[in-house]
Amino acid sequence: MQQPITILLKRLWHHISLRRRKQFLAMIGLTVFSSLAEVVSLGAVLPFIGILTQPEKVFASPWLTSFVRSLGITSAGELVLPLTIGFAVAALVAGALRLLLLWVSIRLGNATGADLSIEIYRRTLYQAYSAHIARSSSEIISGITQKVGTASSILLSLAVAITSTVLFIAILTTLLVVDPMVAILAATSFGAAYGVIGYYARGRLVNNSHCITQEQTRVVKALQEGLGAIRDILLDGTQKVYSNLYSDAILQLQRAGGENTFINQAPRYVMEALGMALIAVFVLILSHRAGGVATALPILSMLALGAQRLLPLMQQLYGNWSVVLGGHAALADVLALLDQPLPKQSSLLEPEPLVMGRSIQFKDVRFQYNSNSPWVLDEVNLTISKGTRVGIIGSTGSGKSTVLDLLMGLLQPTRGNILVDGKLITADDNRAWQRSISHVPQSIYLADTSIAENIAFGVPCNEIDIALVRKAAQQARIADFIEGRPEGYSAVVGERGVRLSGGQRQRIGIARALYKKATVLIFDEATSALDGETEQEVMDAIEGLSKSLTLFIVAHRTSTLRNCDVIIKLVDGKFIVDSNRSAISENEKSTN
Repeated sequence: MQQPITILLKRLWHHISLRRRKQFLAMIGLTVFSSLAEVVSLGAVLPFIGILTQPEKVFASPWLTSFVRSLGITSAGELVLPLTIGFAVAALVAGALRLLLLWVSIRLGNATGADLSIEIYRRTLYQAYSAHIARSSSEIISGITQKVGTASSILLSLAVAITSTVLFIAILTTLLVVDPMVAILAATSFGAAYGVIGYYARGRLVNNSHCITQEQTRVVKALQEGLGAIRDILLDGTQKVYSNLYSDAILQLQRAGGENTFINQAPRYVMEALGMALIAVFVLILSHRAGGVATALPILSMLALGAQRLLPLMQQLYGNWSVVLGGHAALADVLALLDQPLPKQSSLLEPEPLVMGRSIQFKDVRFQYNSNSPWVLDEVNLTISKGTRVGIIGSTGSGKSTVLDLLMGLLQPTRGNILVDGKLITADDNRAWQRSISHVPQSIYLADTSIAENIAFGVPCNEIDIALVRKAAQQARIADFIEGRPEGYSAVVGERGVRLSGGQRQRIGIARALYKKATVLIFDEATSALDGETEQEVMDAIEGLSKSLTLFIVAHRTSTLRNCDVIIKLVDGKFIVDSNRSAISENEKSTN
């Protein structure tokens, strides 16, 4: 069920840091000062115009006469210059405070939006692997990059709305003191007009908010899929298909956004016309009072200036209300991301690696992805000693990747336990165990940075141990290639390593694993995409690694596992453990 916007805003407030909350309260204080300055500048209009038109009235008032004479002013003409200066100063101070308030509100709104974006990204990165595979990355990316911007806009709109409300009340109060009837008529007319417009616009704003959040995700998805599969798209000539996917999403997004913008800004023009009509009515009303228009000129001037201030404020109130309502769905999505729970390890220092001294054991392990899915692993038991080369084979969908994810602590057994040196790996120990593991997948992710940064992946540039980078590259048998290039370890690999061959990318992946100083290395079909010669080069690099390392190698080609100490074959969720030769021959029989 969709929560009301007030509940969403309350939830959002709890996610704002204490520092930002204090800054919001300070901004409200600045708003009060700005309001006082507006009242002073507006209130100064009446005496200023009055003295310019009827200066003799100043000396008709006993208390004004004594005050004026105490300033050394003896004639009405001498009042003009100081009053002009005073009025100008009041107007400039009020304008300066409003400008300062605008700058503070924009900075604070954007800074808070950045805080929220950072927090969403941090919480997302700390989520369990099972949470990541259960949802679309497009949804997360659009939430962090686009929808959080809507939440930031809502915060900024609320800040401006608070400012506008305080200023509106202050100016309206001043106008009520000057002429209650005219002030009430103006406020009622404008307020009723905005109320009617808002009533009919509400439904469209809410519908558009849902359309915008949906299409933002579709836009990111279209871009990811189109650019991510560019080789296949060029080869298959499917550019039109992906262009149409993007076109459909972006057009609907822009249509909904454009309609919300129109709903936001259109009332301004209606109100300006209504304001001109009301001023004409006020002139007509005041002209029938004693003294005519000349006597009413100061009041008219003040009312005109007050209307000039009130109309933009009412437009701001309405416009920011429409922004808040138009961002309803995006705010709900952002809050769902902000509400992601954080593991307690996220606030702790990195633990020391849990190094396997003797063995790792699967004990009665069962696993299923959810309660309705079949068992991927069913009562498996296995003990692997330190330094063992373990080969894993099995048909597609047999659970090979699941075994590795359980081994790496990315997934937790549904039943049963995983033990290292007889010690149960719990949530408290999981991070320490993961620090002893490195993973080399079939497709190595390479950032568009230098070779050194890719080997020391995730390490800040100024903290990279270049000597360890060279050592890891030598062990992975790629040092000669790197050091033979003019740029050496500073050479940029290109996006996803497009400037490197498949074998070179895999060996950089091995070097990355070795840089981590892991004692357990997992190769998840790391050579399956390579040709025979290149695969042999990579396998030579793997087989040349220290015998103290424990290796798990998943492969489709049984020849890849010929030098493994133990072969595990997965059949119907069970482990069949055998010597390498018999296991390979059985696998070859099953595939023939």
